[in-house]
Amino acid sequence: MQEAKRYSGVAMLLHWLIAVAVIVNWRIAEAAENLPREEASAIMSNHFALGMTILILTVLRLAWRLVHRPPPLADTLAGWEKILARVTHTVFYVLLIGLPLGGWFAGSSFGSSIDMWGAFTIPALPVPENPELGKSVFELHGTGGKAMLILIGLHILGALKHMFIDKDGNLWRMLPFGTPRA
Repeated sequence: MQEAKRYSGVAMLLHWLIAVAVIVNWRIAEAAENLPREEASAIMSNHFALGMTILILTVLRLAWRLVHRPPPLADTLAGWEKILARVTHTVFYVLLIGLPLGGWFAGSSFGSSIDMWGAFTIPALPVPENPELGKSVFELHGTGGKAMLILIGLHILGALKHMFIDKDGNLWRMLPFGTPRA
């Protein structure tokens, strides 16, 4: 039986939902940055809710990946490309889980719960209130967010390299159209 060359439809859906959610969440945080505290707080409540949604989607994606093996990396990739692909995916998962958990922990350090768009509330973690710690963790969270943006940029550049320089059809592995060759 020949191995699949592209990801499953569920893996593709989760990948693109997470990608769009991360970019929207970054834009939400940017939009709130220089606003007065009350306005920023209202906007950031969407950032927190979307962050928890990203966490849930990422856990679903990892669970799916454990049960449904992704297609193997193409034989045409150089050794360094295979290592870079594995490292990049690992760092993505660390950030996609660590950033929402860090944000939740930081907010909990202020005694804040997370309102999920009025549908329900995720309670604060059972940690002592410590605004100084919360502020420090939010700063780390911001640094992690910047690392995520850099990683996204590199990921996009890699996909473009495969599409236009290598012409190996690698991009089509994560899209429901096109022909993955490798």
